[in-house]
Amino acid sequence: MELDPIGTFHCDAQHPYDAPRQAVLAQGNHGTVELHPGRNFEQALEDLAGFGRIWLIYLFDRNTGWKPKVQPPRAARKVGVLASRAPYRPNPIGMSCVELLGVEGRRIKVGAHDLLDGTRILDIKPYIPYADSFPDAAIGWLAEVGDATWTVEFSDTASRQIDWIEEHGAGCVRAFLSQQLQERPFDVERKRVRQIEDDTWEIAYRTWRAQVEVNSSEQRLEIVRLRTGYDTDELARLDDPYGDKEVHRAFLAQDC
Repeated sequence: MELDPIGTFHCDAQHPYDAPRQAVLAQGNHGTVELHPGRNFEQALEDLAGFGRIWLIYLFDRNTGWKPKVQPPRAARKVGVLASRAPYRPNPIGMSCVELLGVEGRRIKVGAHDLLDGTRILDIKPYIPYADSFPDAAIGWLAEVGDATWTVEFSDTASRQIDWIEEHGAGCVRAFLSQQLQERPFDVERKRVRQIEDDTWEIAYRTWRAQVEVNSSEQRLEIVRLRTGYDTDELARLDDPYGDKEVHRAFLAQDC
């Protein structure tokens, strides 16, 4: 069987850790599906704009191989991969239900999503509530999890810093921090987090570090400020494996 992708997804998310676990958990990230030219896809998209949501069927093309058992972010144990939404599947096929924002020619603009830039799109289908929504369906192992979600907030300082960093090339900082800290925020085995003091933690995003204040009684986290992950000696050296030292120097110069 051969599958011929019909288009490509474009967005800011470049790395697997930039993408949320599910599209509905994403915050403020938009994307665009661009269908290939010369294949009458303009006609195929007629009447799609009237729907509020669509299904995107795509390839998990950043993964190699598959795993029969996986541990989803919300689970305390491993489950069968076919009982999960994990990307490590026998056939690397993904599906996401996303908000449809508009259709322009061969381009489909969508809202919150969990795809990466360059993802190859296999198919698009309209989301139909009466056929696709079953709120009373059993949820399997997820019933063991309960509601362990933390509230994630940003101080004025952190918000200003994140805006500056995102404007200078790291487009998923806010979404990444929210996604990583909402559930199991102190999981040091699966996340780049470390405890600084009793109620203060730090989480890494690429070469940036975010200080997090913990309010356990209210199950609330506040991202207080961000800092560069480079020390003075590292910034002074000419080597630049991640291609971002100039941005970090400007960040320090701006006194962000």
